[in-house]
Amino acid sequence: MELSSVILTTGVSVGFFRLVNAGVSKLPMPESACRNALKWRNISTSFVHSFITAIWAVLCFFRHPQMAEDLIETHSVFSHALVSLSIGYFICDFLDMVLNQKLNQSWEILFHHIVVITCFGFSVLTCRYVGFSVVALMVEINSVFLHLRQMLRMAGNATSTLYRVNSIINLGTYVVFRINTLAWMTRWLVLNRDNVPLMAYTLGSVGMAVMTVMNIVLFCRLLRSDFLKSSTRENKKEKDM
Repeated sequence: MELSSVILTTGVSVGFFRLVNAGVSKLPMPESACRNALKWRNISTSFVHSFITAIWAVLCFFRHPQMAEDLIETHSVFSHALVSLSIGYFICDFLDMVLNQKLNQSWEILFHHIVVITCFGFSVLTCRYVGFSVVALMVEINSVFLHLRQMLRMAGNATSTLYRVNSIINLGTYVVFRINTLAWMTRWLVLNRDNVPLMAYTLGSVGMAVMTVMNIVLFCRLLRSDFLKSSTRENKKEKDM
């Protein structure tokens, strides 16, 4: 894809997710979520992006399996468009949080978005490491359940069967598609050190380091919130009986 196509795809993506965000506000909203309508719209938009990207990322390797053998040079227009679309989403989400959320509440996500936009931007502009970027987007398979979890909590369904099932799937996909994928990407970067220019290696290393820290912190929060706390409550009930 040429530079003009990258700019067009990214711009259309920003516009699309802005429309999704605005469209969510027109849909019925759970009463408990009305207290924080902006957050509900933001999470709903993120859910749509994750759902689209999760399917698209899998299709990229299904339609162009050669890309799995060469994550540096080999890619398709289909996969290049996916990375460009995701850049548009992250730009849209970044602006939404800057305008509607307090900095002390969202600085971690904002920093994450800056790193992702920089790394993905380098990839689409140089037409290199597109395959590596698509592998990174495989984490969106877990994000589908992660965002659904947030929506269920905001809707007041944190004790429902659906929430419990989603929590199990969320934690399982977290390990497979976030922790394992990140570990594989880090290993790949180290093994291919001689084939990766210094700038790309530095961007990749910084990106992996940021993702590793954020993923470990989030995993601990999810484990404590959805499993350890519930176990503690159950133990207290048994002691009271």
